[in-house]
Amino acid sequence: MTRLGSQVRAMAAATHPAPAAAVTLFAALLAVEVATSPGGALVVTAAVGAGQLSIGWSNDWLDAARDRQVGRSDKPTVSGRVSPATLRTAAFVALAVSTVLGFGVGVVAGLANLGVLAGGWTYNLWFKRTVLSWLPYAVAFGLLPAFVVAGGGGDQVVAGWAVLAGALLGVGAHVANVLPDLDDDAATSIRGLPHRLGRRTSSAIAPLVLAAGSLVTYLGPAGTPSATRSVLTVLALALAVTGGVLGVVRPRSRAPFLLSMAVAGLCVVQIVAAGDLVAV
Repeated sequence: MTRLGSQVRAMAAATHPAPAAAVTLFAALLAVEVATSPGGALVVTAAVGAGQLSIGWSNDWLDAARDRQVGRSDKPTVSGRVSPATLRTAAFVALAVSTVLGFGVGVVAGLANLGVLAGGWTYNLWFKRTVLSWLPYAVAFGLLPAFVVAGGGGDQVVAGWAVLAGALLGVGAHVANVLPDLDDDAATSIRGLPHRLGRRTSSAIAPLVLAAGSLVTYLGPAGTPSATRSVLTVLALALAVTGGVLGVVRPRSRAPFLLSMAVAGLCVVQIVAAGDLVAV
């Protein structure tokens, strides 16, 4: 493999590709529903994608010393495949691109997109070490549907249920996402809310918060829920209860984390399937 190819792969790995791709796909599916033109949906999706790149790269840049301390050889900065300085530059470039694209579909949309970006960046910079570690996730995920709707064209305003469901999805995903890294974080003095609650409590809470997001998505939109939405909700609640119970009785198991991720995925599907993202 050429040096350039190796660095491209390292840069891709430093984006936190799975969550970055999931959030971008989520935004794309919502944008297709609400955008008044294909071009608008494309710009909104590109803005979210660039924003996710900036958040992922800034995370690995800012955490480079911590990752070296705990021997995270899976991190490109630790293995030496890419330097923190390179990630820092890339993060700021991607941040600028996302900001420009966000304002390209409207002032309100641009401000909402800035809120999403601020959530990710402030978490990386400071909030992850505090009891308010959940707050940037609530803000970013709550504002994501607001950005998509505002950027869709016209004078559309996001429905309140979508903001609340997004915020709950973000908080639940944060708590669940931290579970595999609790020990490494403790070794480097990271003390976010899940760390303070402890593994058992966090393992139980994560799927339950996500289940609350599922219920909001089921009850929020106007009209009678479809059979599909009902089935998705029942399945999400069943998985959440199972994950919560396992979190209490087997906190060291990966099952609570995996089940929480499954509930988060179902919640995303529910939001997309619900439609009705625009306030009447």
